[in-house]
Order: sequence, then structure tokens, then C-alpha cells
Amino acid sequence: MTKALLSAMIRPLVEPRLPDWVEPLWFASADEALAQAAEAEIGWFDLYQPEPMVEIARAATGLQWLNSIYAGLDFLPLDLLRERGVVVTNGVGINAITIAEYVVMLMLAHAKGYREVVRAMERHEWLLDSPGKRELAGERVLLLGLGAIGSLIKTRLEAFDMEVVPVRRSGGDGSLGPDEWRGRLAEFDWVVLAVPATPETDGMIGAAELAAMKSSAVLVNIARGAVVDQPALIEALEAKSIEAALLDVTTPEPLPEDHPLWALDNAQVTMHLSGRAQTRMFQRSADRFIENLDRWRRGEAVAPRFDLELGY
Repeated sequence: MTKALLSAMIRPLVEPRLPDWVEPLWFASADEALAQAAEAEIGWFDLYQPEPMVEIARAATGLQWLNSIYAGLDFLPLDLLRERGVVVTNGVGINAITIAEYVVMLMLAHAKGYREVVRAMERHEWLLDSPGKRELAGERVLLLGLGAIGSLIKTRLEAFDMEVVPVRRSGGDGSLGPDEWRGRLAEFDWVVLAVPATPETDGMIGAAELAAMKSSAVLVNIARGAVVDQPALIEALEAKSIEAALLDVTTPEPLPEDHPLWALDNAQVTMHLSGRAQTRMFQRSADRFIENLDRWRRGEAVAPRFDLELGY
């Protein structure tokens, strides 16, 4: 029997479908998971906080395969998992549809001034004009990150007659290379961040990049808060050197109540909800896990593989 450490949260979706060669070790708390971690060969121990997941991963000395619903696993002890030869599968693509839809919503809400419409509605005030007059059609988008999420963002924005220019390592084919996009920032109305969190992307949007953008440019970040130099962004928003920032992710999370981002009218903070704005995340994850169990038993590759070297 192969022992699998599994969260009770996904038990109703997984237990009836587990093959007879898997012995589940169910847990309902981090302490319960930690107590059983050393026995597990397969682990799916997602928790809302990263710290206990790190502790459990360190304690799971016999782990051979770690599965997660999360796409970004850069907080885990990647060097240790690599040393132990652990195979890691992540949740890349699980939330791609809803996150892409969320980006469209954020952009439309800003373009049409919808936040002011909602505020007026709460005041029972009948507006005589639209607070937002921007049209997406015809505007240009620089898209950093063309993975599962970025690809869906691209097609959805193109359906609004926007010109979307992605950044690719190789460049060409209508895209920009990693050494080209900074010099072209002034050409774009929107900059959308959908990159993985890696040392390479850490702080990739800083004071110089913000200064290079149009004064009417809008920054959209659904990647990770660390991708943006947040103090530099606050300074740019306060100076109105860019029009706005639409942020589903921040540093830290949760954002403290007294953080200056909350008070800026040209910043919208949506509390890292983009991936949660849907109902089928756990069902899709459970389906993928069961399919991977069959592959694992047959000695075939499980997917999608998280690269422990690259960090995504």
C-alpha cells in the first residue's frame, strides 16, 4: 500500500475514487498533517498559510510525489525537495479561466468608472454622466507572462479589439523579447503582469519601468505582489505619473489596514480573490489528482510538473 497524506477538505471528491493501492492519511489540521507526514509517500497537504506547509514538507522525509492546488509554490523548500528527488505537480491552469475573466472585469470596471457607479448607487444618487469614458477597443496591452493564464487573457482581450503584445523569451511572432519590452513601455495603454514568481521576476516593475510608462497607463497585477516594487508604485500613483494600478496581489498579504494603497483612489486592491471567483477549482483539482494517480501507478509522467530548479 502507498500512503497518501490528504486534506479532509477534498475527501468527498477524492475518497470514493481512490484506487485500492492507496492508503489515505486524512488530516483536518496542520498538527494532524505534521504528525503523519513522515509516513507519506504521496502528499497533497495544501493549507491557507504557507508556513505550516513548509514545516510539513520538511517533515515528510519519505515523500516521493507532492501535489498542490496552488500554481505558485516558490515558498516551499525547493532545494530540499530537489535533494530528496520529490516530484512536484502544481495547480497551473486550474484557475486560469477565472483569473483571465477577473482581468477583463478589472479593466472594464476601471475603464467605465464602475467603482464610482457603485458608490453613487449606495448613496442613492442618480448620476447624470458616466464617471468612466475609456474604451478598451483599440488600446494596446503589454502582456508579461504567456502561460496558461496569460494565454487566456490574451484571447479575451483580443475579443475586445485590443492589441495584445506578449513578452516571450524568444521574441518574434508579434511578441517582444525579454530585453526589448522595457524600451517599449511608452507605447502601451495597459501593462498586465501574469508572470511566475521567481528571482528573475522579483521587482521587475520598479521606479524606472513606472517612469517609462504613459501617464495614462494602467498597471494590472494578478501575478505576485513581489513582481512590483510596491513603494515605487505608491510613489507613482501619488504623483499620478501613471493613471492607475489594479492589484489582485500585494506585499504583504493580507494588506495591513493602515497601508497607503487602501487610501489611493487610483489603486484598486482585490485581495487575491481572482483565483477564488469560481466554484469548480476543487473538482478540477480532484479530477487531475485521480488521473495522475493512475499515471503514477503505471510509472508514467504526472502533470503538470513544477520545475524545482526554475521555481515554477
